[in-house]
Amino acid sequence: MRKNAKQGDFPALFEAKSAGDFTNTNKRRKEEAVKMQQLRKTYGNKITFDLFLCGYFDSGYLGYEAAEGIDWVWEHRIDDLALFGF
Repeated sequence: MRKNAKQGDFPALFEAKSAGDFTNTNKRRKEEAVKMQQLRKTYGNKITFDLFLCGYFDSGYLGYEAAEGIDWVWEHRIDDLALFGF
């Protein structure tokens, strides 16, 4: 839960993703978008789903995720989790 969470708020949902090259990420970029759509359909627009990324993710992948409202934190910038309210 975020530090400022109130009763009834949803927990912050993060998925850790690791990629050794750009090819694999582009094949799988729709998976996160589908998860986000399913979460919103089930829980509404207040639910969030974000990524914790390690490895190679290019601007095409990141743009696709951003268009679905999915944000991310890089493993080498873990302090950026503070921007998510932790």
